[in-house]
Amino acid sequence: MPLPPTTLYRSPDGLFAQRGEDCFRLAAEHLDTLFTQADPAQWLQEQISRAEPIVRPTEWSAPIASQEVWAAGVTYLRSRDARMDESKDAGGGTFYDRVYDAPRPEIFFKATPHRVVGPGAKVRIRSDSRWNVPEPEVALAINRDGLIFGYTIGNDMSSRDIEGENPLYLPQAKVYDACCGLGPGLVVREPLPRETAIEIRITREGAEVFQGASALTQMKRQFEELAAYLYRDNSFPHGCYMLTGTGIIPPNEFTLLSGDVIAITVEGLGTLENPVA
Repeated sequence: MPLPPTTLYRSPDGLFAQRGEDCFRLAAEHLDTLFTQADPAQWLQEQISRAEPIVRPTEWSAPIASQEVWAAGVTYLRSRDARMDESKDAGGGTFYDRVYDAPRPEIFFKATPHRVVGPGAKVRIRSDSRWNVPEPEVALAINRDGLIFGYTIGNDMSSRDIEGENPLYLPQAKVYDACCGLGPGLVVREPLPRETAIEIRITREGAEVFQGASALTQMKRQFEELAAYLYRDNSFPHGCYMLTGTGIIPPNEFTLLSGDVIAITVEGLGTLENPVA
């Protein structure tokens, strides 16, 4: 019988497991240990069985310890079209068209743990960029053996003008301080349904300036396919997170401003909300 979903939260006071109405305190180092287990869900069940229920904390950090964050791009048709449009003047449009249909997906490094922020913390826009957007995504929690065992919400902050100027600038457009949001918690569960909905809402001075929605059914690639390519000739002793791409792209005239608030909701995973700095 499948185990019930369990959400792991990090807070200044340690690591907590929420299952139904009950919350349990776990040792802080258990988050790294979870990613090394052959059966993370069963191992987590055993830890919870030894813990005492407590009151759930109200302050949360990103559910990450020693894991790297990687990402896949151009996994949705909408993403392919946006990348082709932003890079057309640099002649890079055909690259994105070809990778969308190619057997090998686009995979790139996104963040080390210190570049990741949790719920309520500020994500950043680059000081040398004038066109910045969030990318709402499902993030896979993958153990060291390549097994997907959980999910959280990811915000892949991107500088579209830098990437669009030249595809070789992708690392600069994607990797910088506070470039990635994760949370609110890591949900250890059975696979997400393909009908899972993803929504984003951006507010500015209290008013909504962008809203968008998508679903996993609009993805061209499967989660297992992306994880398998990531683990080819690559090892992750502490496991890793993998962002799976976005199907929601704001219009070209939109850019984030300092003070905006980004709220990303994924069905079954909650809402990740971050202000912009």
